[in-house]
Amino acid sequence: MISDFNDPELNGKYLGTITKDFVKVAEVLKEASYQVRSRKFSKYPIFPISKEDQPIGQLFLGKEEKKLDWNYYITYLDEFLQRKLISEELLEDFEKAYKDPDEFCCLFVVDGNFTSFVYVPYPED
Repeated sequence: MISDFNDPELNGKYLGTITKDFVKVAEVLKEASYQVRSRKFSKYPIFPISKEDQPIGQLFLGKEEKKLDWNYYITYLDEFLQRKLISEELLEDFEKAYKDPDEFCCLFVVDGNFTSFVYVPYPED
């Protein structure tokens, strides 16, 4: 379900809870991604997810209110560049790796010192 180049640590430790949550919020995230792109905020919407508060993006779906394992935030590529989470030298690599946002959701998993981009396919309609 999740793309081949994801971090192996992700598979064992996070995949189950991410997938379980994602099916509940996929439609809302897909619509938010579409709005970010259609309003020309960015071609690269990113949804940071974490179990604790974290500083990247704006809280979009809180885990308590939605009965989820993860908090979902919303931001886009510009914030990652401003915060130097993605360097200018790696910008082109990021853009090439970024999957079709109509088909995949770009999550940025934040858990303690572990961070990783994950592309999760939206469920078929």
